[in-house]
Amino acid sequence: MKPAEERNSSARRPKFDDYADRYESDHARSVAVSGEPTEYFARYKLDCLLRLGLDRSEPILDYGCGVGNLTEQLVGHFTEVHAFDPSPKSCDVARRRAPGAAFHKEPGQLPMRHFRAVVLSGVLHHVPRSERETVLESVRATLAPGGELIVFEHNPLNPFTRWIVHQCSFDDDAVLLWPREARALVRRAGFSRCDVHYIFFFPHALAWLRRWEARLAWLPAGAQWMMVASA
Repeated sequence: MKPAEERNSSARRPKFDDYADRYESDHARSVAVSGEPTEYFARYKLDCLLRLGLDRSEPILDYGCGVGNLTEQLVGHFTEVHAFDPSPKSCDVARRRAPGAAFHKEPGQLPMRHFRAVVLSGVLHHVPRSERETVLESVRATLAPGGELIVFEHNPLNPFTRWIVHQCSFDDDAVLLWPREARALVRRAGFSRCDVHYIFFFPHALAWLRRWEARLAWLPAGAQWMMVASA
């Protein structure tokens, strides 16, 4: 048995500190059945953001950036990129991958009413249900008036997604969000205009069909969904 001091230290350490050095390899194994590398999913989300017509000269925040998969993509397209994660080790990895971003390890370090957009990519399913509204209220406080919240989450309606989550080592605590539940949550946190779009429909073997994915955004069959809400 571990000494009490060691057990208490482990309990205080952010969960993703334990995965920072192997996040990429674990993620790659969990999505291997899609036929795509991990970079594909970050690039896809970047494309979704660019299609929203966000002003690239205005600040954007990757909230819950992890090891920087999406942050690395953002710095190549946006002038001012910030990133936050409660896992110091994950932040250190992300900083090496995206040195052009400003990193924050504490939510209190984030500037208030500053960002044109805040992105939560695969974050909320790791947040206990009782804390999700508080997290979103804190996020809203960092947005400039008229700013937008963009949430990417796994689609619990997709059995393939559920299987991948079940196989993923760091998703052992995941509680997936239903889009209707997420809409109610962001509205309680003070957001408006909650639009949901379904994404990630076709694996690599059917990549030739991806040209139609934007037209399928209404169909609740995608592996993930994206929500856009206004502050």
